[in-house]
Amino acid sequence: MWFIADGVNTALFSALLASFAAEVGAGPDKHVILVLDGAGWHVAKDLEVPEGLELMFLPPYSPQIQPAERLWPLTNEPIVNEYFETLEELDEVLAERCRSLADDQDQIRAHTLFEWWPHHN
Repeated sequence: MWFIADGVNTALFSALLASFAAEVGAGPDKHVILVLDGAGWHVAKDLEVPEGLELMFLPPYSPQIQPAERLWPLTNEPIVNEYFETLEELDEVLAERCRSLADDQDQIRAHTLFEWWPHHN
């Protein structure tokens, strides 16, 4: 699941968590652990975490063990050294890249599965 936004806050992240939970089927019969960094909107007291989702947090200042950090080179690939006339143009290029990556799970896994990360069959 990809989401491109021009800002972040607790309300938006709560809505994204609800969408993610629905997408993966989290609920009373399926428990999903989501690993996050300690960004302010991830740890806010008024964050709404849907039933079936559990948030676990990485240690501070540890981007090297955050799988999502390894996706930035993939998302940046089509925009490096490019000029865009408008933000809408940039947004469309990034959205297309995210759509193509979403269809290429093998490439995502190759960049995000660490040798020490638990694997599921």
